[in-house]
Amino acid sequence: MGTIGDAANKEVNGSSLPDKKPTVVFVLGGPGSGKGTQCANIVQHFGYTHLSAGDLLRAEQNSGSENGEMIKNMIKDGQIVPSEVTVKLLLRAMEESGNDKFLIDGFPRNEENRAAFESVTGIEPEFVLFFDCPEEEMEKRVLNRNQGRADDNIESIRKRFKVYTQSSLPVIEYYDSKGKVRKIDASKPVEEVFEAVKEFFTSLDDKVKHHRDVFGRFMRRKKFRNGAKKCSWMRCLLPYRALEI
Repeated sequence: MGTIGDAANKEVNGSSLPDKKPTVVFVLGGPGSGKGTQCANIVQHFGYTHLSAGDLLRAEQNSGSENGEMIKNMIKDGQIVPSEVTVKLLLRAMEESGNDKFLIDGFPRNEENRAAFESVTGIEPEFVLFFDCPEEEMEKRVLNRNQGRADDNIESIRKRFKVYTQSSLPVIEYYDSKGKVRKIDASKPVEEVFEAVKEFFTSLDDKVKHHRDVFGRFMRRKKFRNGAKKCSWMRCLLPYRALEI
């Protein structure tokens, strides 16, 4: 019998994700760091689809599926759901969105998550948006938001802080070593935080637009359009390879 991971791989191979490579930004930060609020602002201003790993898992636990009870118990205990389950839910949501720009919020939660996502999808994030906020401030925010979630109590909150510190920070350190972390001081007022966030997404939009313009000009070249018998594979691919730099 195939695993959920096998199913996820099959879904990718036959997926309806856009032909062009999706733009993915991971959004990380502790519970109450303001990720959800800022993701809503990014969606409104930059046209991304916001996928919250936590929301997808909570929806799945309420769906009556075979994984629902397992997810419910793990979330209640502040544990991390197996990577294959979360990756499958994310892929399904990406396919159904019809978009090619994604904010993936609260994921990857650990190195296993990161490796599984990159292995299954072949996608690395453009960058990781890291909301850095003191634990005392995050605890106060979570207790005050009163969303009616089963894990919004002091015991579960502190378990989530512990899991976040032990598991998520190594992921941030990994991407930081690759120059992909964009750190935000999330203790500031919402408006100030978003001003800092906007700079990163404006720069990313400019970069993506430039790359697509370069590739578009390459595709329109008469020599490429009509076929050039003497053009080697290496010469033809040079303009495309430049997009990866």
